[in-house]
Amino acid sequence: MTLACRVFGHRPAFHADGATMRWACDRCGSGQGEKVYPSPEDARRYAAAFSRRDTDDLGKRAPLIGLLPLRLWRRFRRPR
Repeated sequence: MTLACRVFGHRPAFHADGATMRWACDRCGSGQGEKVYPSPEDARRYAAAFSRRDTDDLGKRAPLIGLLPLRLWRRFRRPR
């Protein structure tokens, strides 16, 4: 296990091999597992859904609303 896995936790990567979805840690390779689905399409769909990262959509999801409380706090805190 790498230091990054100890500090931040494992970062699983998912991929489909036919009807079987497999996963392992992207950083150290441990934590391997697999699950068999009824069809290869199901395995691909679940692997794609589980592989999404929150950072992939950074900047596409309403940053104005998410950062609004921080922006207001900074505005009122600023000396005039």
